[in-house]
Amino acid sequence: MNMRSNIALSALVCAGIIAWLSGFASRQLVDPAEITEDAVKIEVAETTAAAGADTAKKDGPESILALLETADVDRGQKVAKACAACHTFDKGGKNGVGPNLYGVVGRKKQSVDGFAFSGKLAENGGDTWTYSELSHFIYKPKAYAAGTKMTYAGLKKTEDRAAVVAYLRTLADTPSPLPPAAEIAAESGVEPEAKPEEKSAE
Repeated sequence: MNMRSNIALSALVCAGIIAWLSGFASRQLVDPAEITEDAVKIEVAETTAAAGADTAKKDGPESILALLETADVDRGQKVAKACAACHTFDKGGKNGVGPNLYGVVGRKKQSVDGFAFSGKLAENGGDTWTYSELSHFIYKPKAYAAGTKMTYAGLKKTEDRAAVVAYLRTLADTPSPLPPAAEIAAESGVEPEAKPEEKSAE
């Protein structure tokens, strides 16, 4: 009887030791605290990135003014081919689904004869198609003017918008002047550099 009790006790002790060793080994191989810490870090990083993306969307399109002088007009013409389904670009061209775009830079909004505008375009950004207003409109037409007839989703890439607007600028008897440095600086939030003669005078 004593022999059986000793065997049972020994088996119980061995089982306890094996269970303890197994738990210890598993904790050495995988530390739950480290996994939890890493998971929290990843989640915070993703949340921060998402918040940054939302902020960028709310801020609207990046300014194109500084890019206009060197923008690729040929590229702009190619990108603008997507607009040819609704617009004409030649001088005196007929209106289509959208108005003729010859002379659009510097033109009064909603001023093309024979085209029935929505009446919403001048509600945002004044009544003239400046470089900046064209860029904002092309970026996302429905956000710029909720009641616009234009169904185009928008042109998000800054270089493409600059190229298209630079191309539209050429569609005129006399192209509009490029924006001055002060206007470019004001829109981009960067102080304009002093001209060489201004530096030497200091």
